[in-house]
Amino acid sequence: STAKTGTSLEQHKNEEKLEDAWAIRPCFLYKEEYDDCTSMKARFHQYFIHGESIDCTQWKQDYENCIKYHEDKIREAGLAVIKSEENRRKERLKAHFANDVWKKRSGPPEDWNKPLPEWLQKKNENTFLEIKSKEL
Repeated sequence: STAKTGTSLEQHKNEEKLEDAWAIRPCFLYKEEYDDCTSMKARFHQYFIHGESIDCTQWKQDYENCIKYHEDKIREAGLAVIKSEENRRKERLKAHFANDVWKKRSGPPEDWNKPLPEWLQKKNENTFLEIKSKEL
């Protein structure tokens, strides 16, 4: 009886929703990404762009962990997929955050909603957008 209760408590603990579970894609997408990454067309493209084939094992690992998380309710597998997605997102945005060409602003300009210049208002008269904006 106690072993049964312990198991159900452990199972309930694993079934608790992960905080960042929204980041986990549907499992079939990880499989599709892996299949695409290992296809002949993708390998040719990788060789053309990078000069070598890239490592696709992370997609396969994410697929396996996704299945473990959704079907077997293994919390650690879900956490591994979330960590992988986080790393993928950081890698994708690395160039954005490293870009120091443009000054990032903290809010919109003060006059962001000032009226359009008169010449542009005249050009905008009787257009579809003007008619629709008056309906609102």
